[in-house]
Amino acid sequence: MSVTTETQAALADLDVSDIALWDSKQYGPLFERLRREDPVHYCRDSAYGPYWSVTAHKDILAVETNHQVFSSASEHGGVVIHDDFSLKFANHTLEGLITMDPPRHGEQRSAVSGIVARPNLEHFEKIIRERTAAVLDSLPVNEIFDWVPAVSVELTTQMLATLFDFPFEDRHKLTHWSNVATSEPGLGVVASQEERVREMKDCLFYFIKLWRARAQNSEGFDFISMLAQNPATATMQPMNYLGNVLVLIVGGNDTTRNSMTGAVVAFDQNPGELEKLKTNPALMESAVSEIIRWQTPIAHMRRTALADADLAGKQIKKGDKVVMWYISGNRDESVFADAGRFDITRSNVRQHLSFGGGIHRCMGRRLSELQMKIILEEILARWTRIEVAGDAERTRSNFVHGYDSLPVRIVP
Repeated sequence: MSVTTETQAALADLDVSDIALWDSKQYGPLFERLRREDPVHYCRDSAYGPYWSVTAHKDILAVETNHQVFSSASEHGGVVIHDDFSLKFANHTLEGLITMDPPRHGEQRSAVSGIVARPNLEHFEKIIRERTAAVLDSLPVNEIFDWVPAVSVELTTQMLATLFDFPFEDRHKLTHWSNVATSEPGLGVVASQEERVREMKDCLFYFIKLWRARAQNSEGFDFISMLAQNPATATMQPMNYLGNVLVLIVGGNDTTRNSMTGAVVAFDQNPGELEKLKTNPALMESAVSEIIRWQTPIAHMRRTALADADLAGKQIKKGDKVVMWYISGNRDESVFADAGRFDITRSNVRQHLSFGGGIHRCMGRRLSELQMKIILEEILARWTRIEVAGDAERTRSNFVHGYDSLPVRIVP
């Protein structure tokens, strides 16, 4: 269905999950209509079955902060719009800390959250700056190249390798496994569910080898050592271990990687905002938050109702699938004035939903912001601007809102 037809369709027939809308980047008017006319909207029929769309900022937060009713647990379907119960090993279903409810969620999250806590950011800042400088200094100036693999993927992959103490020469496996984990079969990454399962088993077997090597490493300051030695996670089933690995890979990859590319696009389209930042470096933290709001690198998260509930006057039934569209909440005009505009001076920009909310709020958000701050500082120290030099290739997904390719030219 075309966006024109969708926009004119009966409200009950709107389906904002339709991948064709995401391929054509024509979902914006539909989310605007839902926020205005039906912010908690029931879609009766979609490729993912029936589901509720939650599109207003306040209603998304109401779902996020009520984990007693709205579950993230894998046994109820997990956190993405499509149910995925097919990835099993030794009769255990994939589950990670993001697809758990309390108390298990808190126990497993606390096992690894210390590595990205605020006191440890200073430990990473020097490493991030050195690597960022090295990658930027290697780029061609005044020539067209692809920003995504050269910069966004390379820098986030290096950071992931550090967090996992992963063999550096194999680091690009991490990006590949992240792409496999977040993709739907047939949309460009894997051709079938069988291929996806094989790739995920390869990931598991690789990480099991690392686990065995780290199990006795009490001095290890990395995700694997922490999982292997914490009492809450030391006896995890393999699919629980894989689930946690994938949560950490995706969390450390997609948000930062696509925000790094989104920043180039945003400043190319809004050169006046770039001039503001050059003139007033004190706007840096606000600029980082606005980039992450404007890009919204994860478009949605899903919950499942554990009981009948009222949400903004709508009656949610036990077992219903509830999808929180962060990409819509971040454009909510009742919260963000002129929300479609990229504005690095927004006073309330930190109210964006790109990191989620409640108990599942992204634990690596400060590290992501630090990476963004450093790359912007290093870019401004080197060049006049980076201009988009061709059409972007966007990720085929209604979950990851990002880029597979972006041709650019650095202006010296």
